[in-house]
Parts: sequence; C-alpha cells; structure tokens
Amino acid sequence: MKIGFIGTGVMGQSMARHLGERLFIYNRTKEKAQSLLANGAIWCNSPQEVVEKADIIFTMLGYPQDVENVYLGATGLITNGRPGQILVDCTTSSPELAVKLFEAGHVKDIHVLDAPVSGGDIGAQNAMLSIMVGGREEVFNQVKPLFERMGTSIAYFGDAGSGQHTKMANQIAIASNMIGVAESLYYAQSAGLDVERVLATITKGAAGSWSLSNLAPRMLTDDYQPGFYTHHFLKDMKIALDESQKMNIELPGLSLAYEIYESLSSELKNTTGTQVIYQIYNNH
Repeated sequence: MKIGFIGTGVMGQSMARHLGERLFIYNRTKEKAQSLLANGAIWCNSPQEVVEKADIIFTMLGYPQDVENVYLGATGLITNGRPGQILVDCTTSSPELAVKLFEAGHVKDIHVLDAPVSGGDIGAQNAMLSIMVGGREEVFNQVKPLFERMGTSIAYFGDAGSGQHTKMANQIAIASNMIGVAESLYYAQSAGLDVERVLATITKGAAGSWSLSNLAPRMLTDDYQPGFYTHHFLKDMKIALDESQKMNIELPGLSLAYEIYESLSSELKNTTGTQVIYQIYNNH
C-alpha cells in the first residue's frame, strides 16, 4: 500500500521517517518537510493530492479545527477520498470529532481510525510511542504493522472516539504530574539540596514517571525547547475539561494545571515545551 503523511512538525516528522522513504507528504510549511524530502519523500501540494496518490494516510496536526479542515474541507481527505482507503488521525483531538470523521468516512466506504500518540519528541524519534486507537477493529489490525514501526505500545480500545478518550486520560495524568515534578524540584532547590542527585534518586523510586525522567532534567538546565508545545497541551487539557463537563464529573487537578499553564505569557505558550511550568516556580 502507498503511504501518505500530513503534518511534519516536531512529532510528525519523526513518525513519518519510520514509515519508509517513499511517502507522499504534505505540510502547511514546506520547509518543515525538507529532511523527509531529502530522504526520498514525495511532496504533494494539498491533502487532496495526497489522498489521490496514497492508499493509507496518517495525519499529525495541531488543533481539532485543523483536523476537520484536512478531512472535510474542499481539498480534504474524506471529501476527495475513494472507497477502501484508510485514514489514520494521530492528532490529539476531540472524541466527538473522531466520531464525526468516522461516520463521514463510512458513507463513502472510507475507513477512519483515531490513533493519538504519547511519548513526546523522544518517543517519536526512537519509535517508542504509545498509540491508542479507536475505530473498526479489523481496520486496526490491518494498520497495526505500521503502528509497530512508530511505537512499542499499541492498543485498540473500541469504537470511534475511544482512542481520543484514552489520550484524554493520558493527558489528565500528565497534567497533575507536571505540577508535582516542578514543585518537587523547587522544594529540593529551596531546601539547599543537590537537586540533580535528588532527581537521580527519586526517579528510581515510587515517584518515578516519564515526565520526571525526561522533562525534569530539561527543567534543571533551563531547556524549554519543545518536545511537546505548551499551547498544544493547553488545547488537550481544554478538550479533557470539556469532556468531563459532559460526563458531569469534576477534575480539580486538571483544572489547576490548566489554570497554571494558562497564566503563562502568549510567547511562552507558543514557543516552549510543557517543562516551562518550572519557570513559574524557579523565577519566584
């Protein structure tokens, strides 16, 4: 099957690289696709051109409105797709939109999976992502060998939207954890401890987490380069808060994390990774 990939940003570029060299690719900014093009990928001028040439297409975009446009817009994948094609959205997006895309695809006999990922830039680079999938199980099984090129934990969760709901659970866990990681380092620093030794010790104990191991060291060196942009994390938390309202449940930890990240300047939100939360404490 010919493979297409749309969205070659921080995550998408590495994910696409693991899928092979002769990919049909599109990105709003062509410069961000140059390394893939240099390795044999084939440039397309629109999502429509990708869907005309590829059989299975992965997307890794920014916001739900971007996903809706790429799938359902005038040059969109479903709009211009053909029966039997498989479309896989790896964007963290709205569960409701995932269902909408699945149903729109079903009308045209186009198969749509929602397959958000977790693991950040490091996971994408090393093909060690966690991939959470919703949609038809037989389609998931067909795509699974490609998922295995990008990740090490691939799981099917059920009908359309269930992949996105699983990713919301993932983001909720990370949200409160990021507060804990930043406050832990700030406390150790304030107590006059050797913070790097503290970090080396507590990552091996019950406090250990992906964020503590991978993002805390960046915090200590004031490295706020994005593995995952803060403004995308805010988007994810807002989706989770909206979904929790629909379920009539309260998530105070998530609400606090959203409030803290939302208090950052627009520049920090748009240019830094989620570890920038440490600046709020470190600058006190």
